[in-house]
Amino acid sequence: MWVPSHVRCTVRLNPLSSDTVSLAAQLACLLEVSANKPGNVTPFADFADTCYTDFLASSVILGRALRKTATVATGSLVLDAVRETKRLVGRNTNLGIALLFAPLAKAALRKGRRPLRSRLRSVLTSLTPYDGQRVYEAIRLAQPGGLGDANQFDVRATRGRVPLLGAMRLAMDRDSIAREYATDFEITFTIGAPTLERSLQESNDSGSSVIQTYLTLLSRVPDSLVERKCGAREAGRISREAGKILAIGGAFSEQGKRRLARLDHTLRQNGNRLNPGTTADLTASALFVVMLERGIEFVLGK
Repeated sequence: MWVPSHVRCTVRLNPLSSDTVSLAAQLACLLEVSANKPGNVTPFADFADTCYTDFLASSVILGRALRKTATVATGSLVLDAVRETKRLVGRNTNLGIALLFAPLAKAALRKGRRPLRSRLRSVLTSLTPYDGQRVYEAIRLAQPGGLGDANQFDVRATRGRVPLLGAMRLAMDRDSIAREYATDFEITFTIGAPTLERSLQESNDSGSSVIQTYLTLLSRVPDSLVERKCGAREAGRISREAGKILAIGGAFSEQGKRRLARLDHTLRQNGNRLNPGTTADLTASALFVVMLERGIEFVLGK
């Protein structure tokens, strides 16, 4: 379970076990949603149809699903998490994170001394049409916002088996999670995880480091959910504002915090249509990777 920063604790588990992966996944989700990130559900702000406790429950559900990583196909891990979330929470609160975490969990449990990203590449290239079928079923069940239509492998029209990696490559220009599949998680490994690791080393403040990672991702990769719902111009404007906040210190300066509060107010207007939800998922992915590579204790500052 998540432990607030003011409570001292030590987490010590054997590396690369299913229990380690499951716990890391739960903690990554909990730390991400518990950070006061602008435009997202946080402990201090709910949406009209989704609240903070929905995300807490979803974090636990995803972790439980990933305990089966060693024996269950990647696509089935995604579907199991989404199906159980739909049953218990009733809302789409973890589709994007499940899509990101399932192959990472598989990679973490692969034997050998290769770096995590190298093992991930093997997982992604080994995805089968059965994985695609299960992932498509999960997407239809979750009914994510701003889905749109596709000329090929449209998720609403395709009911059989799907070459998942090929479908992700076709969608990568309009969806950052699809782009991660097509590029061996380039955003996570070259922007998100390095930013988080550096911030943790410099500050030992996990909450502010999560916000700083979120801002960095948002400034460099316009949020694809916002872009699909509100257009590229709006997504670009938000990215530029995130960059300006980083330039004055972001979550680590008083001026940056005041600017963050103004951005948060802006993003919550019009029924939260400007919620950078994909950026939140990528932030969780960065947390998960750093925990898998550096250990849970490193992220918790122990």
